[in-house]
Amino acid sequence: MKQRKNYNISGDPQVAIKSGNSSKEENESQKSPAVMEKFIEARETDTVELKRSLTLINGIAIIVGSIIGSGIFLTPAGVYENAQSTWGAIVVWALAGVFSLIGAICFAELGTCITRSGGDYAYILEAFGEFPAFLTLWVTIIIIRPVTAAVVALTFAEYAIRPFFLDAATPQHAPQLLATICLCLLTAINCSSVKLAMKIQDLFTAGKLIALVTIILAGFVYLFLGLAEVDGPSQTLERNSFAAPFDFKGEDFNYPKLSLSVYNGLFAYAGWNYLNFVTAELIDPYRNLPRAIWIGLPLVTIIYVMANIAYFIVLSPAEMILYSNSVAVAFGSKTFGSVQWLIPVFVALSTFGGVNGTLFSSARLFFAGAEDGQLPKVLSFIHVRNFTPVPALLFQCFISILYLATGEVRALINQVSFVLWASTGIAVASLIRLRHTKPDLPRPIRVHISLPIIYIFCTIFIVACSIYADYVNTGIGCLLTLTGVPVYFFMLWMKKGQGDTCSCWDRMVISIQKLLNVIPQEKAEVLL
Repeated sequence: MKQRKNYNISGDPQVAIKSGNSSKEENESQKSPAVMEKFIEARETDTVELKRSLTLINGIAIIVGSIIGSGIFLTPAGVYENAQSTWGAIVVWALAGVFSLIGAICFAELGTCITRSGGDYAYILEAFGEFPAFLTLWVTIIIIRPVTAAVVALTFAEYAIRPFFLDAATPQHAPQLLATICLCLLTAINCSSVKLAMKIQDLFTAGKLIALVTIILAGFVYLFLGLAEVDGPSQTLERNSFAAPFDFKGEDFNYPKLSLSVYNGLFAYAGWNYLNFVTAELIDPYRNLPRAIWIGLPLVTIIYVMANIAYFIVLSPAEMILYSNSVAVAFGSKTFGSVQWLIPVFVALSTFGGVNGTLFSSARLFFAGAEDGQLPKVLSFIHVRNFTPVPALLFQCFISILYLATGEVRALINQVSFVLWASTGIAVASLIRLRHTKPDLPRPIRVHISLPIIYIFCTIFIVACSIYADYVNTGIGCLLTLTGVPVYFFMLWMKKGQGDTCSCWDRMVISIQKLLNVIPQEKAEVLL
């Protein structure tokens, strides 16, 4: 590993404090020896970079913990209502898991031949160039990821408060305040230590798995107790979703609704690609990335299918639709009795871990874009002792809190969700393109060509469903994505050095570095 004698404070030749630069900047560095001492440490054999410290268990926790959030507790009704049958809904949950696994397998090939962080953005950049990669990056970091963090944090807050106000209204603005505290706390933890952030991720992933297994067991206990009654199956079981037919309300089976059922199911699997955003920090990614995928995705699929079976055992078709936004709570009221408050606690545990996974992986996307010059360089700086992307984490937290303050975060998710599917589809398409444009690229994992083709066609179907279901919000999402076009050309102008004379920005960058104790990454290895 290379030795270093000092730090390049800015990482940019136009901003860096270096020999031969202006005397003004030299004086700036000489005026604050105590501050500068923060940046210069005695570790001659260490480099300031994102460390490969994530184990296989951490990788599984990121995948499972990022996927299992609020979706499995909130979306089952949408899947069931649009599938229009119990078994049809179960098949949709299984197919959504298989579809996500196919995408994850394709990402395993991409993640082991392009071992840098950034996920979808990094793969699109390598295959299709800077412009489409930037548009993906722009809408993801400005809207999708911060809004996702805000929505999941708000869901956590709503359910964490609920046990204290079972018979009363929740105080106004209390959820937003608790969600803000959640975001700030987890951001501080992610800034302070990767290991601590991963311990929290592992702990809460284990907690949410225990919670879902408890729900599954409660459903089957409810079934066995009902079947064991002396007079035969209880009336409750005779009215559950397996026994009672779906109420079509006099209408025929609506085949187009099946697409909406699939769309609702896939929403609950969102997050399967989050591990690819932190590949640069994964120990032995060639082995641990595919292993984490093969363990994590099937585990989530099995848990999801079994949890829905438990819901259908306990709830009637009418109850599934009536309590569409709180299926798990309705389930708990019939199975947990006096401890039904455990269900909101389970949801809060699940979403808290989901916020942590979102913040951890999303910051690496900010970091990757800034390293490529697609975003301000300061977002790629790393803390000199903790080796964490502090500016990226703080910036993401700030945007998420702004969205919380607007009160319209869920509407924004609906408007740009199709971009999420489109970007993963384009990223998988980059696998096919890279095989033609860079055939000699090392590929420790090589998937069959049919898998990316299947995924791409399914993605086209999903995007078409988005347009069909809500063409207005889809159009708004397109416009929001296109707002990145002028930003791209501005960043291109800055990248080419046309913004060299912006001394105010230079001074601000140096001030941020001194305040946060961050410097540019000192790359010890070259990653594609």
